[in-house]
Order: sequence, then structure tokens, then C-alpha cells
Amino acid sequence: MILVYLITVFAMAIFLGFELITKVPATLHTPLMSGSNAISGITIVGALGILLTTVSTDDVAVWPFILAALALFFATVNVVGGFVVSHRMLAKFRGKKS
Repeated sequence: MILVYLITVFAMAIFLGFELITKVPATLHTPLMSGSNAISGITIVGALGILLTTVSTDDVAVWPFILAALALFFATVNVVGGFVVSHRMLAKFRGKKS
């Protein structure tokens, strides 16, 4: 029963996130990217905390470590992508160098 609840919440989060992002004007994408980078930074710290625990995999299941590795990967991709996009947008405001 709990699995149905979790899948329902996940599906609603995907739908709501898609609806919100598609309705955001282009001028607000950079501030949202900064907020997303901050949240992803917190995710990176949490995933590293799980991956660097001294608990052996004999004591607990392997799934938390696999999920932490995936979270670390995707959060890192999000942060790097955010910095690349921000750098490109700031380069447009600098103008041409002679």
C-alpha cells in the first residue's frame, strides 16, 4: 500500500514540476537555476554523507548506497549544467571585446 502512495506522490511531483517549469518566463530561468543549484548542492552533501559512512554493506542493504550514488551523479550534472548556463548568459551581457 505504501508503494502505491509513493508512486502517486512521485507522479504528481513530476506533473507539477513540468507544469511549473513550462509556465516560467525566460527572464526568471536564471534565478531559478541558482535556487536549483543550491538545492543540488545540499543533495550532493547528503549523498556524500551516505556514501562515506563507515557502515559496511554487510550491516545494511546496498540500495541506499546505490541511490546515493545516483543522487550524487544527477545533482552534480545539475550543478555543472547550471554553472555552464549562467556563464553563457553572463557572457552575453559583457559584450564584445575589441
